[in-house]
Amino acid sequence: MKKLSLLLVLAGTPAMAAEGPFFSLYNTDFVVLLGFIAFLAVLAYFKVPQKVLGLLDNRAVTIRNDLAEARALREEAQTILASYERKQKEVQEQAARIVTNARDEALRAAEQAKEDLRVSIARRLQAAEDQIASAEAAAVAAVRNEAVNVAVAVAGDVIARKLSAEDASRLIDDSIRQVETRLH
Repeated sequence: MKKLSLLLVLAGTPAMAAEGPFFSLYNTDFVVLLGFIAFLAVLAYFKVPQKVLGLLDNRAVTIRNDLAEARALREEAQTILASYERKQKEVQEQAARIVTNARDEALRAAEQAKEDLRVSIARRLQAAEDQIASAEAAAVAAVRNEAVNVAVAVAGDVIARKLSAEDASRLIDDSIRQVETRLH
């Protein structure tokens, strides 16, 4: 118990520092209270609390506006980012389509070139075969003509040696009749 009373005495000592009656100018607590009240009155007279509250309200409005603007900017940035990401994806898809189309077009062009080459080779082979056949037919015709000429010449020689004038005249007459019957 002794400790508790000592503690109370030590705790109450500063509060009991003032001497005499409380409402006296000799009492420091009263003078401090009057100074504090005068300070509050000066603050109230110059409307400092309203100005401080106004400044705080203005600051709160400014902060609120800044936050709203920041949110709007953030949303706009997200919209722009989404737009650019969408455009990037579209460009990538378009590039992939272009590459695929180019690859397909190159394959088609290669196949077409192969087909054209095959047709060209076949056409040239056919032209060469036609030229060979034409040359062969010309050679056969030339050989026939030469054989006919040789046969006619040989026959003419043989006939000239063995044929009499009377037989020659009869053969000429027969040939003329045959020509007439064939022409009419």
